[in-house]
Amino acid sequence: MNKVPLPAGATLGKSFEYGLDLNLATTLAPFWQPFRRISGFQPTPTPTSQDAQTYDDRGAPNSDITGWSINLAFVAQVNRILSTGLYLPEVEAILARTGPESTGELAVIEARWYHKPALGAPNPTDAGQGFFTVSAQRQNTGPAGEIEQLAITLTGKGEYWKIPNPFVGWDVESAPTISGITPAGALSNELVTITGTGLVEATSVTFDGLPAVDFLALNGATIVATLPEDTAGPVPVVVTTPAGAATAFTYTRGE
Repeated sequence: MNKVPLPAGATLGKSFEYGLDLNLATTLAPFWQPFRRISGFQPTPTPTSQDAQTYDDRGAPNSDITGWSINLAFVAQVNRILSTGLYLPEVEAILARTGPESTGELAVIEARWYHKPALGAPNPTDAGQGFFTVSAQRQNTGPAGEIEQLAITLTGKGEYWKIPNPFVGWDVESAPTISGITPAGALSNELVTITGTGLVEATSVTFDGLPAVDFLALNGATIVATLPEDTAGPVPVVVTTPAGAATAFTYTRGE
């Protein structure tokens, strides 16, 4: 029995209570994609120090901390979409920064991480953000059909910073949004690309209330869809996911 009581309402933390997101867009207009099916998440803050020793220290070490970086290590299961062969967008983003053409800024990704508790309020101060270079190593390479995994290390590039914890709860999801549809003036049975946020789990896409002939969510920011038969002119476009329906976006169909 513990002799020293905890404060009322205290609970023991769990190893899985962390979340990690990758920015799949730009810093000015970010799209934060949660990294799904991860484990073993290990953030390692790393100080940079400078020797400040003087005679007054009488031989004892004396170093000043001049900055902090951070490394993030974790393991991710590798899921892929059967119809396209592509991995989940967050895995594709990692692999895109490890190829021979990935140099300079093409090798850098922005990420954020945060306390993500099973119960109760998230720690408002346990969240950070920064830029990273990437390494990924394939795991479970045996012959018995083991689950495919990647061991991923994000190495801090420059200083990281604290952010307000973005976690709002396990059961709270934002409805999708539509920010654009291209090309303009497409005809019936032609393909268009819908961009926005929260699109990856789309269950329906409608044009003027008519379901798309076919559609495919490539990632959280992009859907390709085939226009249904309809007349020319402006029509409302709506994407629906389990989190709700997007505000209708007006798209002008061609003649």
